[in-house]
Amino acid sequence: MEHNAFTTKRAICYGEVLWDNLPTGRLAGGAPMNVTYHLRKLGIDASLISSVGADAAGKELLSFVSSIGIPTANIQTDEKHATSEVIAEEKANNEMVYTISYPVAWDFITSDKNVKPAAADAFIFGSLSARNEVSKNTLLGLLEESNFNVFDVNLREPHYKRATIEQLLGKADLLKLNENEIVILGQWFTTHGTEKDIVLSLMEQFDIGEILITKGAEGGTYYDHTQMLNYAAEKVKVVDTVGSGDSFLAAFLSRKLMGEELERSLNFASKLAGFVTSQKGACPQYDIDEVWAKS
Repeated sequence: MEHNAFTTKRAICYGEVLWDNLPTGRLAGGAPMNVTYHLRKLGIDASLISSVGADAAGKELLSFVSSIGIPTANIQTDEKHATSEVIAEEKANNEMVYTISYPVAWDFITSDKNVKPAAADAFIFGSLSARNEVSKNTLLGLLEESNFNVFDVNLREPHYKRATIEQLLGKADLLKLNENEIVILGQWFTTHGTEKDIVLSLMEQFDIGEILITKGAEGGTYYDHTQMLNYAAEKVKVVDTVGSGDSFLAAFLSRKLMGEELERSLNFASKLAGFVTSQKGACPQYDIDEVWAKS
C-alpha cells in the first residue's frame, strides 16, 4: 500500500486533544488525536471530534493537528473554556503519570449534525472525554448511531466514575485496556478471578465481542469468544512510552478493518508500538511500508 493512500475504510475518534507538558518539552497529545494520526498513516480515512479554546494554545494546537494530516473540520472552538494543558511526569519503569486540568474545552463538545457515525466502520472513544456531562451526553448520542464501537478505557485518576465506565462498557464492541485497568474492572464487576475469568465475565455482562489487553514490555493478550492470543512486545531502546498504546490500537484496528488475520494484525501492532516507544512523542514520522515489512 502506498504511503498515505486511503482504503475505503473510515473511522471517527472522539475526545481530548491537548498539550502534554513533558519532562522533555511541550508536545501535542491526547489519545484520540494519536489514534487518528496513526489510523490515517495506515490507510484509514479517520477524523477527529474534539474542542480547543479560542486562545493562543488552541490556535497552535489546530495548526499542529493540521500539519500532521488530520482534518480540523470537526474540532470545535470554545469561546468560554481554555485549551487543555497536561503535566506529564515519568515514574518508575518508564510509566508516565498525568495531571490533567479541568474543566477545559473538550469537556464541552457539542452535537454536530454534520458528523455521521453511521457512515464510519469504527467509532473510537475513551473514558476521559466522558468526565463532564456535556461531552458525555454528546458521546452517548453518537454511540446510538455508530456501528462498531471501540472503547479505549484509559482510566486517569481522578477523572472517572464507576457508573460512567459501566455505561460505556455497555456500548463497546471492542474493549482495549491495560494490565492495571483490567484489575480495576475486575474488582468492580467480577469476583476477582484470573485475567481470563475477568475477561469472560465482562464479555458476558456487557455483550462485548473482543477485548485487547496491553501489558507494556510483556506484550499483551487478545480475547474473543472463541480464542485467546498472546503477542510479544518489540525489544527496543525506550525513548518515551507516550502514545505507544494508542499506536498499537490504531495499527491493530487498521489491519482488522482491512480483513487481516488476527495474529498478523497483533504482530504488526506490536511492531508499530515498539517503533513509537523508540521515538520522541506519540506521533513520529514513519514509512508504513517499512513497518509492515518487518511484521
